[in-house]
Amino acid sequence: MVAFTIAITALRKNIKLNLGFKKFVFKPAVATAIMGICSYFTYCNINGIISERLATIVAIIMAVIIYAISVIVLKVFSKEELSMIPYGNKLCKVLEKIGIY
Repeated sequence: MVAFTIAITALRKNIKLNLGFKKFVFKPAVATAIMGICSYFTYCNINGIISERLATIVAIIMAVIIYAISVIVLKVFSKEELSMIPYGNKLCKVLEKIGIY
């Protein structure tokens, strides 16, 4: 958090970067909280069923999937930003068909 604050302050000061609190702090924090809660409950629920190591791996995989879904549903990235990633245009088309963008 300290490194993030220093970096954002330097960017705002040196290049007059205008970052909105909602898009760059609040939405990613909500996505992170959702991911953390889901991965914790995933681990707790499957820990007794399978080994501890495998439960950890499954919880991490679920965390990645949940975070990606949360970022998309919360619209952290715009359509233009999504189109810049590999296969972003295809992803945008799928998200438009689903009704998210």
